[in-house]
Amino acid sequence: MKVDLFDFHLPEELIAQTPLLDRTSSRLMVLDKETGSITHDIFKHIRNYLKPGDCLVLNDTRVLPARLYGAKEDTGAKIEVLLLKQQENDQWETLVKPAKRIKKGAKIVFGNGLLTAVCIEELEHGGRILDFQYEGIFYEVLDQLGEMPLPPYIKEQLEDQDRYQTVYARERGSAAAPTAGLHFTEELLDEIRAAGIHIAFITLHVGLGTFRPVSVDDIDQHEMHSEFYQMTEGTAALLNEVRSSGGRIISVGTTSTRTLETIASEYNGRFEARSGWTDIFIYPGYEFKAIDGMITNFHLPKSTLIMLVSSLAGRKAVLNAYETAVQERYRFFSFGDAMLII
Repeated sequence: MKVDLFDFHLPEELIAQTPLLDRTSSRLMVLDKETGSITHDIFKHIRNYLKPGDCLVLNDTRVLPARLYGAKEDTGAKIEVLLLKQQENDQWETLVKPAKRIKKGAKIVFGNGLLTAVCIEELEHGGRILDFQYEGIFYEVLDQLGEMPLPPYIKEQLEDQDRYQTVYARERGSAAAPTAGLHFTEELLDEIRAAGIHIAFITLHVGLGTFRPVSVDDIDQHEMHSEFYQMTEGTAALLNEVRSSGGRIISVGTTSTRTLETIASEYNGRFEARSGWTDIFIYPGYEFKAIDGMITNFHLPKSTLIMLVSSLAGRKAVLNAYETAVQERYRFFSFGDAMLII
């Protein structure tokens, strides 16, 4: 299947640069995955499309202030580092710009020496394994020196760093936010629970794949990078109970979807408590084993994310929905509007 089949025209002005003041005031497009029909609404009305006994599954990962600005120790050259994945101890997989300046053995200094890093391995596409040195607690140093790693298509500075976190973010480790969850407030979650709808949490730390475009012509040749995920015993038990009682499992975001499908694929449609690494790539032809619906944002043309969405609702229906979204001036990407596929 060719990547070009997932292309569409997106006017640049529809890329949302800033979040709305009220998280729940984003627009909501509801796509019927059986008929392809479209309904327009507002996100604060999301519970009108859910039923008692259904379960929303949210990713509680917390974004690290993972973008660091430093200098090469010997030359003073400015270096930008993006933390992607912790390896072991204080070693991290990172993206470095300009990567050509950082060879094995090079040392980078951040914050007048509060934090330093030595390159111990060179990877492709600007990737480097860095070994960090510091005094105290790493995450406290990172909070002091790091910036929130907004996606490259967002050009404006974010005044409130917490707006790139979900209100339920708990587990530190992501290089990017699970943006479908940015539309929820604690009040809306309480309303959903009060309506008899379950809320469950999983964790997937978003990594390198988020920043890497599909560079091959044929989807089958694309390789996803692995990302760490975790499901607790409580979440597994709740999801199995929802499934056995006839409720629907609705994932919030592609990260939740990938976690649920990874586990359900391994356990023949059931859920078990476990943690590990997943590189699952979901595109049309995939048979879903875990979810019945999904809440998601509007994604980049030719991205793995629009491929995943197309596998749930059908490529033609999704591309028609995206064309409608462009015509109706929906906001796209991380701070944009939402779609419910059900």
